[in-house]
This record gives sequence, C-alpha cells and structure tokens, in this order.
Amino acid sequence: MAEATPDPILEKSALYREFLAERDEILKHKWIKSEEAGRDIGFEAALVDWMLHHRSEWRENRPAATL
Repeated sequence: MAEATPDPILEKSALYREFLAERDEILKHKWIKSEEAGRDIGFEAALVDWMLHHRSEWRENRPAATL
C-alpha cells in the first residue's frame, strides 16, 4: 500500500513530524520483535510494547520539537 502524500501544511507541523518519527520507531520495534518471535506480531502489539518499555526514554532523548 502506497503512502498518501501529506498535505503541505502537515509537513510543516512539528506535531505531525513528531508523529511520523514515533511511528517509524514503532515500526522498527515491530520488526525487531517479529524477528525475535519468528512471526509478525502486528502493529498493535508492537505499539503497546514500545509505549510501555521504550517511549519515555525515546522522548527524553529526542531534541525538543520547534513549533
């Protein structure tokens, strides 16, 4: 499935850029956990696991978004 081109207004939004960065981290986490499990664990399971175990540290180590 191809990704839709984002609206130019969204591309300038710090909140949207933060969302995209977080989504990319979740997708990386999904890949790692799926490899460990030997099967696709699904986005929701990866999301929950990432939020519970990694999100706080990831956010602390990210540079502050400029609005």
